[in-house]
Amino acid sequence: MDRTTRTEQFEQHRSRLIAVATRALGSRADAEDAVQEAWLRLDRYDGAPIENLGGWLTRVVGRICIDVLRSRAVHPVVDIDDADPVVTDDDGPEDIAIAADAVGLALMMVLESLGPEERLAFVLHDLFAVPFAEVGAIVGRSSDAAKMAASRARRRVQAGGGPVAERREQRAVVDAFLAAAREGDFEALLAVLDPDLTWTRRTSRGETVTIGADAVLDAVRRGDPSRIEARRVSVNGAAGILVWGPTGRPVALMACTVVGARIVDVVSILDAARLGRMDLPAR
Repeated sequence: MDRTTRTEQFEQHRSRLIAVATRALGSRADAEDAVQEAWLRLDRYDGAPIENLGGWLTRVVGRICIDVLRSRAVHPVVDIDDADPVVTDDDGPEDIAIAADAVGLALMMVLESLGPEERLAFVLHDLFAVPFAEVGAIVGRSSDAAKMAASRARRRVQAGGGPVAERREQRAVVDAFLAAAREGDFEALLAVLDPDLTWTRRTSRGETVTIGADAVLDAVRRGDPSRIEARRVSVNGAAGILVWGPTGRPVALMACTVVGARIVDVVSILDAARLGRMDLPAR
């Protein structure tokens, strides 16, 4: 098969591969990276003729996805870099469910609570009808083990209780952080900030600055809480913080990743122009 033919055949499967990877990874950008990597592997392939290209590519994308899921399992980070995030009020479990349904995040919230093997087994079999024998080969388990993993995931999806409990914990941790910052209670801050915390700030100049927990504490110590107003909001279905400056305009949006009752990662948008065009909750 020449390269032109290979490219044309790959493009016939691209949209399905993107759909599989997006459901598996929860990020369009990560999905496109996974599919691009699958193309590179196909382009380099010089083995026996591939009889079922769609199946071959699905297996390759699945294995790439499982590697990505396993690598991020320790600290799953809330992503707000791909596009303007969905930001809503975050008042209670009922509002969580309504907002999630409104933007199609209800299923994704459940998927985020699953382990890598369970998540991929459910996505491949239940959403894309991949046989369990192939699912098992992709996730490195037997067909029966893959079926059990998908069954566990299916029960979680049907119950839907896990993400709500997880969201309650996220909300409590972010509320504790806000209260400690307002009061200048550094012991309380230390209790909710992971020692290995990373805080990434994206500025209007396109610069990305990443700081750690010590720098965050120093910033809080130097700040004047009376000059700003901040409260918890929902950012892409996860707990976050919206900050207004002295003039009443939004000055920062933060997406927080909470693991084990501590904040392990924060991504902030500080670009006033970007914040100004976003649909943000009222002050």
